[in-house]
Amino acid sequence: MRAILLVLIVAVVAIIAAVATGFLDINQVRGAKAPELAATGNGVTATGGQAPAFDVQTGSVRVGSQNANVQMPTLEVERPGAEGASTNNAM
Repeated sequence: MRAILLVLIVAVVAIIAAVATGFLDINQVRGAKAPELAATGNGVTATGGQAPAFDVQTGSVRVGSQNANVQMPTLEVERPGAEGASTNNAM
């Protein structure tokens, strides 16, 4: 239960961030209309109704690569026995 709640919270925060940054633009172009209900001796019938329509525009993300020269640091490793061996032999 907690995992589902956490996923929903993350999804809502992601949508809010997308709208706030301008990456996602949502506009309602058609409103909703409730169906008309009629109760008869045979039961309840529903007629009409309309679902809302939305115009959604999203930004684009371009992924590419380029060549670059990066200087890498050098690393030298000396074993502790190499220093100690030269001083022991000198005595």
